[in-house]
Amino acid sequence: MQFREHRIVGDILELAEKYSRSGADEIVFYDITASPDGRTVDRTWVNKVAALLDIPFCVAGGIRSVADAEEILGHGADKISVNSPALENPALISELARRFGSQCVILGVDSRMVGESWQVYQYAGDENRITSTSRATLEWIAEAQQRGVGEIVLNCMNRDGVRNGYDIDQLATAKNSCDVPLIASGGAGVMQDFEEVFNVADVSGALAASVFHDHSFSIPDLKQYLHMADIEVRL
Repeated sequence: MQFREHRIVGDILELAEKYSRSGADEIVFYDITASPDGRTVDRTWVNKVAALLDIPFCVAGGIRSVADAEEILGHGADKISVNSPALENPALISELARRFGSQCVILGVDSRMVGESWQVYQYAGDENRITSTSRATLEWIAEAQQRGVGEIVLNCMNRDGVRNGYDIDQLATAKNSCDVPLIASGGAGVMQDFEEVFNVADVSGALAASVFHDHSFSIPDLKQYLHMADIEVRL
Protein backbone atom coordinates (compact mmCIF):
# COMPACT_ATOMS: atom_id res chain seq x y z
CA MET A 1 0.00 0.00 0.00
CA GLN A 2 1.15 3.54 -0.73
CA PHE A 3 0.19 5.40 2.47
CA ARG A 4 3.76 6.05 3.54
CA GLU A 5 6.79 8.25 2.94
CA HIS A 6 4.82 11.48 3.24
CA ARG A 7 6.78 14.54 2.19
CA ILE A 8 6.54 18.28 2.57
CA VAL A 9 5.53 19.93 -0.71
CA GLY A 10 4.97 23.53 0.33
CA ASP A 11 3.22 26.03 2.53
CA ILE A 12 -0.48 25.34 3.03
CA LEU A 13 -1.61 28.91 2.44
CA GLU A 14 0.54 29.43 -0.63
CA LEU A 15 -0.66 26.19 -2.22
CA ALA A 16 -4.31 26.87 -1.44
CA GLU A 17 -4.15 30.31 -3.03
CA LYS A 18 -2.18 29.02 -6.01
CA TYR A 19 -4.63 26.25 -6.83
CA SER A 20 -7.62 28.52 -6.33
CA ARG A 21 -6.20 31.04 -8.79
CA SER A 22 -5.31 28.21 -11.20
CA GLY A 23 -8.95 27.21 -11.55
CA ALA A 24 -9.44 24.34 -9.10
CA ASP A 25 -13.13 23.70 -8.55
CA GLU A 26 -12.68 22.81 -4.89
CA ILE A 27 -9.90 22.57 -2.31
CA VAL A 28 -9.83 19.62 0.09
CA PHE A 29 -7.75 19.94 3.24
CA TYR A 30 -6.90 16.55 4.78
CA ASP A 31 -5.19 16.33 8.14
CA ILE A 32 -4.43 12.65 7.60
CA THR A 33 -2.91 11.95 11.00
CA ALA A 34 -5.59 13.68 13.08
CA SER A 35 -7.76 10.60 13.66
CA PRO A 36 -4.87 8.21 14.42
CA ASP A 37 -3.44 10.80 16.82
CA GLY A 38 -6.77 11.25 18.58
CA ARG A 39 -7.09 14.95 17.75
CA THR A 40 -8.97 17.19 15.33
CA VAL A 41 -7.73 19.44 12.58
CA ASP A 42 -6.17 22.74 13.65
CA ARG A 43 -8.89 25.40 13.38
CA THR A 44 -6.43 28.23 12.89
CA TRP A 45 -5.32 26.72 9.57
CA VAL A 46 -8.93 26.34 8.49
CA ASN A 47 -9.64 29.99 9.14
CA LYS A 48 -6.51 31.18 7.31
CA VAL A 49 -7.12 29.00 4.26
CA ALA A 50 -10.82 29.92 4.06
CA ALA A 51 -9.94 33.61 4.05
CA LEU A 52 -7.96 33.13 0.82
CA LEU A 53 -10.51 31.13 -1.16
CA ASP A 54 -13.58 31.93 -3.22
CA ILE A 55 -14.25 28.30 -4.14
CA PRO A 56 -15.72 25.47 -2.02
CA PHE A 57 -13.41 24.33 0.76
CA CYS A 58 -13.73 20.91 2.40
CA VAL A 59 -11.94 19.95 5.62
CA ALA A 60 -11.22 16.49 7.03
CA GLY A 61 -9.36 15.28 10.06
CA GLY A 62 -10.60 13.83 13.34
CA ILE A 63 -14.11 15.30 13.18
CA ARG A 64 -15.91 13.20 15.78
CA SER A 65 -18.97 15.22 16.73
CA VAL A 66 -21.49 17.80 15.65
CA ALA A 67 -19.64 20.28 17.86
CA ASP A 68 -16.35 19.60 16.04
CA ALA A 69 -18.04 20.10 12.68
CA GLU A 70 -19.84 23.24 13.79
CA GLU A 71 -16.59 24.80 14.92
CA ILE A 72 -14.77 23.94 11.69
CA LEU A 73 -17.62 25.24 9.55
CA GLY A 74 -17.69 28.34 11.72
CA HIS A 75 -14.03 28.89 10.86
CA GLY A 76 -14.88 29.07 7.18
CA ALA A 77 -15.06 25.55 5.75
CA ASP A 78 -17.93 24.88 3.34
CA LYS A 79 -17.99 21.12 3.85
CA ILE A 80 -16.69 18.61 6.34
CA SER A 81 -15.46 15.12 5.54
CA VAL A 82 -15.43 12.15 7.90
CA ASN A 83 -13.68 8.82 7.53
CA SER A 84 -12.31 6.88 10.52
CA PRO A 85 -14.62 8.61 13.06
CA ALA A 86 -17.63 7.51 11.00
CA LEU A 87 -16.36 3.94 11.00
CA GLU A 88 -16.12 4.12 14.79
CA ASN A 89 -19.57 5.68 15.08
CA PRO A 90 -21.72 5.38 11.93
CA ALA A 91 -24.50 7.38 13.60
CA LEU A 92 -22.20 10.41 13.26
CA ILE A 93 -23.12 10.61 9.58
CA SER A 94 -26.82 10.85 10.43
CA GLU A 95 -26.21 13.43 13.14
CA LEU A 96 -24.13 15.62 10.84
CA ALA A 97 -26.62 15.37 7.97
CA ARG A 98 -29.53 16.33 10.22
CA ARG A 99 -27.68 19.30 11.66
CA PHE A 100 -25.99 20.74 8.58
CA GLY A 101 -27.71 19.13 5.58
CA SER A 102 -26.45 16.32 3.39
CA GLN A 103 -24.80 18.71 0.94
CA CYS A 104 -22.32 19.62 3.66
CA VAL A 105 -21.35 16.08 4.73
CA ILE A 106 -18.74 14.08 2.80
CA LEU A 107 -17.63 10.52 3.49
CA GLY A 108 -14.04 9.56 2.79
CA VAL A 109 -13.52 5.84 2.10
CA ASP A 110 -10.08 4.22 1.97
CA SER A 111 -10.48 0.96 0.10
CA ARG A 112 -8.43 -1.83 -1.43
CA MET A 113 -8.96 -5.31 -2.80
CA VAL A 114 -8.65 -8.10 -0.24
CA GLY A 115 -9.16 -11.53 -1.75
CA GLU A 116 -12.20 -11.24 -3.98
CA SER A 117 -13.75 -8.07 -2.57
CA TRP A 118 -12.95 -4.46 -1.75
CA GLN A 119 -12.52 -3.77 1.94
CA VAL A 120 -12.53 -0.53 3.94
CA TYR A 121 -9.43 0.52 5.88
CA GLN A 122 -9.21 2.76 8.93
CA TYR A 123 -6.51 5.19 10.12
CA ALA A 124 -4.96 5.17 6.67
CA GLY A 125 -2.95 8.30 7.43
CA ASP A 126 -0.66 6.43 9.83
CA GLU A 127 1.23 3.46 8.42
CA ASN A 128 1.78 2.11 11.92
CA ARG A 129 -1.92 2.08 12.82
CA ILE A 130 -3.68 1.45 9.54
CA THR A 131 -6.05 -1.50 9.88
CA SER A 132 -8.53 -3.37 7.77
CA THR A 133 -12.09 -3.18 9.03
CA SER A 134 -14.76 -5.84 8.75
CA ARG A 135 -16.67 -3.65 6.33
CA ALA A 136 -17.05 -4.31 2.63
CA THR A 137 -16.58 -1.12 0.65
CA LEU A 138 -19.83 -1.29 -1.32
CA GLU A 139 -21.86 -2.10 1.79
CA TRP A 140 -20.33 0.83 3.67
CA ILE A 141 -21.09 3.18 0.76
CA ALA A 142 -24.70 1.98 0.74
CA GLU A 143 -25.09 2.44 4.49
CA ALA A 144 -23.59 5.92 4.39
CA GLN A 145 -26.12 6.98 1.77
CA GLN A 146 -28.97 5.66 3.86
CA ARG A 147 -27.63 7.73 6.76
CA GLY A 148 -27.73 10.89 4.67
CA VAL A 149 -24.22 11.50 3.36
CA GLY A 150 -24.16 13.95 0.46
CA GLU A 151 -20.98 12.93 -1.36
CA ILE A 152 -18.43 10.12 -1.30
CA VAL A 153 -14.70 10.33 -1.96
CA LEU A 154 -13.43 6.86 -2.78
CA ASN A 155 -9.69 6.57 -2.35
CA CYS A 156 -8.42 3.43 -4.06
CA MET A 157 -5.41 2.58 -1.93
CA ASN A 158 -3.70 0.25 -4.36
CA ARG A 159 -3.39 3.15 -6.79
CA ASP A 160 -2.65 5.99 -4.39
CA GLY A 161 0.69 7.66 -5.07
CA VAL A 162 1.83 5.35 -7.89
CA ARG A 163 0.39 7.38 -10.77
CA ASN A 164 -0.72 4.41 -12.84
CA GLY A 165 -4.25 5.67 -13.31
CA TYR A 166 -7.40 5.51 -11.26
CA ASP A 167 -8.89 2.14 -10.26
CA ILE A 168 -11.54 2.17 -12.95
CA ASP A 169 -13.10 -1.19 -12.05
CA GLN A 170 -13.64 -0.27 -8.42
CA LEU A 171 -14.86 3.23 -9.19
CA ALA A 172 -17.27 2.08 -11.90
CA THR A 173 -18.70 -0.59 -9.61
CA ALA A 174 -19.10 1.91 -6.78
CA LYS A 175 -20.70 4.45 -9.12
CA ASN A 176 -23.42 1.93 -9.92
CA SER A 177 -24.25 1.86 -6.20
CA CYS A 178 -24.21 5.63 -5.73
CA ASP A 179 -27.13 8.00 -5.77
CA VAL A 180 -24.87 10.83 -4.59
CA PRO A 181 -21.78 12.31 -6.27
CA LEU A 182 -18.79 9.96 -6.31
CA ILE A 183 -15.32 11.50 -6.37
CA ALA A 184 -12.36 9.43 -7.59
CA SER A 185 -9.14 9.58 -5.60
CA GLY A 186 -5.80 7.84 -5.96
CA GLY A 187 -3.76 7.15 -9.08
CA ALA A 188 -3.71 10.18 -11.37
CA GLY A 189 -0.46 10.38 -13.31
CA VAL A 190 -1.23 11.86 -16.72
CA MET A 191 -4.09 13.86 -18.15
CA GLN A 192 -5.45 10.80 -19.95
CA ASP A 193 -6.15 9.25 -16.54
CA PHE A 194 -8.71 11.97 -15.85
CA GLU A 195 -10.32 11.47 -19.24
CA GLU A 196 -10.62 7.74 -18.60
CA VAL A 197 -12.11 8.04 -15.13
CA PHE A 198 -14.79 10.45 -16.34
CA ASN A 199 -15.63 8.55 -19.52
CA VAL A 200 -15.44 4.98 -18.24
CA ALA A 201 -16.21 5.15 -14.51
CA ASP A 202 -18.61 8.09 -14.95
CA VAL A 203 -17.56 9.69 -11.67
CA SER A 204 -18.75 13.15 -10.68
CA GLY A 205 -15.30 14.49 -9.94
CA ALA A 206 -11.64 13.54 -9.68
CA LEU A 207 -9.33 14.45 -6.81
CA ALA A 208 -5.58 14.72 -7.28
CA ALA A 209 -2.64 16.15 -5.37
CA SER A 210 0.87 14.98 -6.25
CA VAL A 211 0.59 15.62 -9.99
CA PHE A 212 -0.13 19.26 -9.22
CA HIS A 213 2.36 19.55 -6.37
CA ASP A 214 5.09 18.20 -8.65
CA HIS A 215 4.06 20.37 -11.63
CA SER A 216 3.43 17.38 -13.89
CA PHE A 217 0.81 19.56 -15.55
CA SER A 218 -1.31 22.52 -14.56
CA ILE A 219 -4.99 22.73 -13.72
CA PRO A 220 -5.70 25.06 -16.68
CA ASP A 221 -3.94 22.69 -19.08
CA LEU A 222 -5.86 19.73 -17.68
CA LYS A 223 -9.18 21.52 -18.00
CA GLN A 224 -8.43 22.52 -21.56
CA TYR A 225 -7.48 18.92 -22.36
CA LEU A 226 -10.73 17.60 -20.89
CA HIS A 227 -12.74 20.26 -22.68
CA MET A 228 -11.22 19.20 -25.99
CA ALA A 229 -12.16 15.60 -25.10
CA ASP A 230 -15.81 16.70 -24.77
CA ILE A 231 -15.85 16.34 -20.99
CA GLU A 232 -17.78 19.08 -19.23
CA VAL A 233 -15.50 21.25 -17.09
CA ARG A 234 -15.57 24.76 -15.70
CA LEU A 235 -13.10 26.74 -17.79
